Formats: sequence, structure tokens, C-alpha cells
Amino acid sequence: MIEFRLPSLGADMDEAKLTEWQIAPGDTVQKGQVVAEVETTKSAIEVETWHDGTVAELKVEVGETIPVGTVMATFYEPGETPSTVKQPAQGDAGAPSSTPPPAAPAEPDLVTARTTPSTGPAAPSVPHTTTGAAPTGPVAPNRVRISPAARRRARELGLDPDRLRGTGPGGAITLDDVEQHARTTAPDSRSPDSRAREMRRTIAAAMSRSKREIPHYYLAETIPMETASRWLSERNAQHPVEERLLPAVLILKAVAVAARKCPAMNGFWTDDEFTTQTRVHVGVAIALRGGGLIAPAIHDVPDKSLDTLQSDLVDLVARTRSGKLRSSEFTDSTITVTNLGDNGVEAVFGAIYPPQVALVGVGTMTQRPWIVDGEIKPIPVVTVSLSADHRASDGRQGAKFLSTIRELLLRPHEL
Repeated sequence: MIEFRLPSLGADMDEAKLTEWQIAPGDTVQKGQVVAEVETTKSAIEVETWHDGTVAELKVEVGETIPVGTVMATFYEPGETPSTVKQPAQGDAGAPSSTPPPAAPAEPDLVTARTTPSTGPAAPSVPHTTTGAAPTGPVAPNRVRISPAARRRARELGLDPDRLRGTGPGGAITLDDVEQHARTTAPDSRSPDSRAREMRRTIAAAMSRSKREIPHYYLAETIPMETASRWLSERNAQHPVEERLLPAVLILKAVAVAARKCPAMNGFWTDDEFTTQTRVHVGVAIALRGGGLIAPAIHDVPDKSLDTLQSDLVDLVARTRSGKLRSSEFTDSTITVTNLGDNGVEAVFGAIYPPQVALVGVGTMTQRPWIVDGEIKPIPVVTVSLSADHRASDGRQGAKFLSTIRELLLRPHEL
């Protein structure tokens, strides 16, 4: 018997509300399959299972808010059946249950729970299709019934589902109900947006933990981007608009390849020791429209072409802002990149997301006087910074990491 628990979806998550089951008792599940959707202070998240099996029991009802580590369901292992699972003797109050008792909520083993981390399966996730129909599965008594698509849209519009009238089966709120309410309701009459304040508190708690527990050190490198910019312009001129690459894609690829070459930057600090990861899943800091920030991951970045990486980045940003992320995209990042270049910031020194040990900051590209072949000329440059955990690495390793990024961006055609 396998216990399926609510995973920790980031250092800033303590609990989540179950909004939908996508499985029922008797269903067969496979590793990587989305089995539930939960809602945190930051986003709606599709939760995947890391086991094959058959659903035995759903232990949490839709609408319940539960802490990280709570047993949400139990699965029979492949080949296991109800008759082969040892049951306690009838009337024996002291007999053990057929499943182990729930452990105290704790963060899951981030190394084994991943294959290695990622923002996705070994490939980018494909969001499941939702309609205006009411969700299936257990529904908590006296709670509003609302489809996943309608819930996401209500969140985007700042609407409180408890104040909406449903026209679906059994009074369920559909996507059409949400849109109709939005069209006929004045903005100032909508429910107050306490979600943004709650998110700020959550982020503050996570970053306070980061600064309290992690001995940060900081380095920065100003990288000439003339070669990369010229190569990018020549490459994009040969492609239609929808296939053109962003400079951010070059930087993401360079960071990932450098992390593979400098393993002290790619891994996790857990249980007072550092565990390096062989795969590189890059978390991308993305600002939410309603305020706040999350950093879901793109998986296996060094092994992807620039075209694929561009597509993955665009998809990730769109799904992040529409609330369609997967749990692996929260738990799998091995290193994070935050890019504030589009905000005109010259340099950014961020706080590390535990249990990661490094974060790369990217500033805006600016024109600077630079010596090229003995002459001074204006060229585009970008400041790339590193926030690193001194328990896992030191300044010499950090400097090597940044210089590797520099060398890769000086040879963009090799990326």
C-alpha cells in the first residue's frame, strides 16, 4: 500500500486547499500523472503522483485545507489487491491499520522525489482540458461547487466564488457564470483582494527563512553581449516573428550549461549536507499580474535546443499567469534565474530559494564603452550576478561559474 501525501511545493508553502480530484477509487494511475489540483496562496497547482498503482481510497475531500505531508490518498501497488493487503483482525483495537499511520507533516525527500527535479516532467507539462462542467469526485458538504476552469477565471478576475450563482448541474458554478458575473458587476463591488496581501506575507516568510538559514555570498560579472546580440539578430532575421529567440533564452541556456559544468551550483542543501544533481532544471522567476512572484522550473535545460527552450519559456509564463502549473514545476528546480532586465534594473542580487544553493540575477542590457581590439567603442553589456550558499561552495567556485557563463555567451552559436 502506498500513501500519497501533499508534497511541499516550495519553501514558502505550509498548506494548500484541495480543489479537485482527477481520480477515483479503482482508477489505475501512472508515475507523472496529474491526480489532483490544489490551491496555494500563489497559484492553482496540478499535483502529480510519483508512483504507479491503483487508487484504494481518497482521504481528503474537495474544499479541505491541509498541511504539507498530509496523506491525501492511498494506492495499491502494482499487483496488489484488497485481498492481498493485510487487514487488522476484526475487533482487535490494537491491531495496526492496513496503511502506516500518517507521519508528521514534513518536506518530502526532494532528491528521490524527483527523478531529479524539474519544472516539469522530463518534458514540459500539457495542461488538461477543462470545460464549464462541474467537477467530479468527492465534494465537501456545504461548499460551493465550481469547475476548475471557472475557479481559475474567478481568481484572475478577483471574484469570490461564494458570491456567485451557479447555473450548472446541482447549482455548480460554470465558466459562463463567472464571465457573466464579471460583465454585469462593477469592479468596485467585487470582493476585496486579500490574496495579494497574503502572498506578500508568504513571500516574506520564505525569504526571511532564506536569509536566516543560508549564509549567502554574492558575486557579479559584466558580460559583453555584442557577439551574442549580433548572432541573435542575424538568426532572428531568417525566421518569422513567432520563431524569433529572446535574449533571455540565450542566458537561460548559458546558466544551465554552466551549472552542469560547475555542479557546486546545482543541487540541494538538505539534512545538513549538499547533494548535487546531474540534471539541470532551471527555475524562472515570473511576476504575477496581481502581484507576487513564483519560480516554476523548465526541465533539462542544457539538453534542449534554443527553439525548444523559447517555446517552453513562453508556455511556462502563460500557464503561470493563468494558474495551470504542475507540482513538479514547483519542486524540481535545481537553480533559479531572476531577470529584471525588462524593468531597467542594471543588477539584481536575489535571495536563494531553499533547498537550492544558487540563484542567478540578470539585469538590463545597456551600452557601455568597452575596449575591443585596443580601441574604445560602445557595446551592449549585461550584468549577471550570483547569490550562492557558502555551505555548498565558495567564492572561487562561484567565480568559475560566472566566468563559464561569460565564455558561453561569447560563443552563442555553440549554445
